[in-house]
Amino acid sequence: MDANKNLSQCIKIRPLAINDFEIVLKWSKDASFCSANGWELNRNPEELYRWWLKCVNNVAEDFIRMGIEFNEKLVGYADLACIKDKTAELGIAIGESGLWGKGIGFNSAICMMEFASKKLGITTFNAETHEANVRSRKMLEKIGFKEISRLGSEEYLGMNSQLIQYKLNL
Repeated sequence: MDANKNLSQCIKIRPLAINDFEIVLKWSKDASFCSANGWELNRNPEELYRWWLKCVNNVAEDFIRMGIEFNEKLVGYADLACIKDKTAELGIAIGESGLWGKGIGFNSAICMMEFASKKLGITTFNAETHEANVRSRKMLEKIGFKEISRLGSEEYLGMNSQLIQYKLNL
């Protein structure tokens, strides 16, 4: 059996829950995850809880954040941002850096795009990553995203990195 097909059967996109907080708190102690996602390492638990509560109770019309489950355990989140006119920006964050590079992000992105397409009618996806984030770039290109620009830069893993914008039309 195709390893990616097998992996995709273990991945599920689902609504976030407040009882996911203990897992999110662990992510806040993972230096690699925090550095890659612009999180402050060892965030104040009360502040982090308030932020998570906002994520769980999201009411924005142009933003959706879903949990990524792998083998029935929350391992990250997937975002659809700037939702407008059948277009959305896709974002994926795997909270446990030990799971990076195993295809979870790729399969999660496919799941989130299928959700966006079927439930919201999204036909155009945008994405952005850092030039230094080679795994993310390879993932986007494997899915079929095409580089459309290189505008801006920001810190990634402690270094300034060029931002790369991508687009995919279904």
